[in-house]
Amino acid sequence: MNNYILEPERKTNIESACDVLVAGGGIAGIAAAIAAARGGRRVTLIEREFALGGMATLGLVTIYLPLCDGEGTQLIYGIGEELLKLSIKHGAEANYPEAWLNGGSLEDRIKKRYITQFNAHLFALSAEELLNSLGVTILYGTLACAVKKDGDKITHVVVESKSGRSAIEVKSVIDCTGDADICYLAGAKTALHSAGNGLASWYYYFVDSEVKLKMFGLADLPPSQLKDKKATAYDNVKVASLAATRFSGVDGAELSRAVIEAHGIMFEDILKFKSENDAYVPVTISSIPLVRMSRRLVGAYTMDDTENRVFMKDSIGLTGDWRKRGPAYEIPFGTLVSPDVKNLLAAGRDISVTDAMWDITRVIPPCAVTGEAAGTAATLGEDFTKINIAGLQECLKANNVKLHID
Repeated sequence: MNNYILEPERKTNIESACDVLVAGGGIAGIAAAIAAARGGRRVTLIEREFALGGMATLGLVTIYLPLCDGEGTQLIYGIGEELLKLSIKHGAEANYPEAWLNGGSLEDRIKKRYITQFNAHLFALSAEELLNSLGVTILYGTLACAVKKDGDKITHVVVESKSGRSAIEVKSVIDCTGDADICYLAGAKTALHSAGNGLASWYYYFVDSEVKLKMFGLADLPPSQLKDKKATAYDNVKVASLAATRFSGVDGAELSRAVIEAHGIMFEDILKFKSENDAYVPVTISSIPLVRMSRRLVGAYTMDDTENRVFMKDSIGLTGDWRKRGPAYEIPFGTLVSPDVKNLLAAGRDISVTDAMWDITRVIPPCAVTGEAAGTAATLGEDFTKINIAGLQECLKANNVKLHID
């Protein structure tokens, strides 16, 4: 008996067209859509969930990690800083960056990095309001399932939603899916993270008249922040029992098993504290898998963490290392570019980096940096292998992006 079926040939309607299709509405996708729309392009953003922000909001990883090098120097400006300010427009949950937003001294900025904690729901709604004001078409509940190409360019992205299967005609595509889904579907070279992902499932709980974040499993917090954190009876930043399970992040059945296992252990945690205190109430849990590193583009250039403070001629922005003080990196445009598919760019977790560098570039600030660069590039042309790098850099600098380390 065959282990496959043959589906009948079908006609797929082209339901819409755009200049720039952004796949994925996480931080990189939000930044890319903002930049492309401000550059005058017709932008469609597709998102499989029904809110923006990805891991930052739906995953409840509500820590906006540092925009600085840990030594008092700000590295990330532009949309990366704009989104940080947007995330706490209605108030920070914790770590309001007083020294950075209100003219603190160098000593103050060294003591407290440019970091904050935001409310996931307010951030998601604020980002949606911003994209709507820019005329971005947002298609929620929409998943890219195929692409159509003409030679080495994507002409259409096939999507599935509640309406069924349809196609979107595109001039260029920015892959911000976090798993390099478009790159993979388009036949661009990709790579999987060698170590996979550990289980985690963050949640908020209410106790003692406060709503607090429980970083259950892996924690995106630098060691200094962990040391500064005031301990309570409910803390559980690191959960040893979750460390044994690893998953790739790109297998559907595997993802389901990982989420169920994380939910089960988290449920035990909630019930334990609730049995000790009836006032302990879970408020909300991560509604998407907490996938850190899965599949990425193998681009025109692959960056490594050894390139600390190395000059990159084609730099499109900077990032520090959220885990420690000192390092600063110039991110080259080549990490965003597919040599195989001319009108495709990667941003966020999808860019071309080694496993060691991936842990640095996967978090919110560098995702915003690469998203802005990709969205800006999409306003300048459609063959990204031939883009005028100097022209792109001038556009980024005009939008207050810092390109090189002083």
